[in-house]
Amino acid sequence: MTRIFASRDNVYSSSPLDRIHTRRDDHAWIAEKLDHPETLFVPVWRSRNLVRGTEPGAVPEAVYIDGDTAAALRATGGNWAFLGMLEDKPVFGIDISHHEDTAPIVPTDLGTFTDLRSVGWGEPRPEASVLAHARGLLHWRTRHQFCGICGGKCESKSSGHVMRCTACNTDHFPRTDPAVIMLVHRGDKALLGHSTRFPRGTMYSTLAGFVEPGETLEEAVRREVLEESAVVCGAVHYHSSQPWPFPGNVMLGFYAEGLTEDIVFDTEELKDARWFSRDEMRNCDKHGFQLPRADSIARRLIEDWLAAG
Repeated sequence: MTRIFASRDNVYSSSPLDRIHTRRDDHAWIAEKLDHPETLFVPVWRSRNLVRGTEPGAVPEAVYIDGDTAAALRATGGNWAFLGMLEDKPVFGIDISHHEDTAPIVPTDLGTFTDLRSVGWGEPRPEASVLAHARGLLHWRTRHQFCGICGGKCESKSSGHVMRCTACNTDHFPRTDPAVIMLVHRGDKALLGHSTRFPRGTMYSTLAGFVEPGETLEEAVRREVLEESAVVCGAVHYHSSQPWPFPGNVMLGFYAEGLTEDIVFDTEELKDARWFSRDEMRNCDKHGFQLPRADSIARRLIEDWLAAG
């Protein structure tokens, strides 16, 4: 099986931040930077990020707010977390989801709170990585208010990177769930499926699934493909990875060699699964289906496979 390598970085990678974890427990330094007018804040409202340029034809751009604007937001409560340094400026994420309406606190001319997946970055943008970072970390903070061991109330430590139980003192750390995503190919054809969860009725994408305990990534690839399509896979090669904070995953991309062709798809996971030729994928509109969004690693796996053929 010919190795296919990633042609470029994935969207939501290429972070420009220096995370400098050594500062997270420097309470005096963090307090000073939180109150500094030139500090940058990334607001998150109900899992949406502040973006300008979302209208058709515009170039999307992340919006940071300065320390003065953020001071009013912090005064109303809400979780915050230190993300890192953007050149010489500290960057914090701040969750303002407890506000019913953002207009009174974040001027509407700054931008719109938008689901990152609808922005259509198209290519790696460092600022997209910062927004995804803030979204993922604050999502974890919001959903780990109580200890999973004793049920006690948790409080934030290490500048938002640890949730410590106030009852049993257990430290809980940000969770990222690994998921494998793979393009199975056999000759000049590749296997794509239409998931029961897809919002678009004609979209076909690569197969994917979560890694189980005690399983290697390669084993997870073969198991998921077999479970979802009944196709047996042989050689498995790594392609690239992508942070996917929707809500808290990292996607691990692979190519897998298909050893069998007959498909029996899992109807609970898929509405359909088929082998598509390169020509069909290059002319998907003509053949009545759509490929996954340009910001996804699934699309990258498909594009790099097409380029190699």
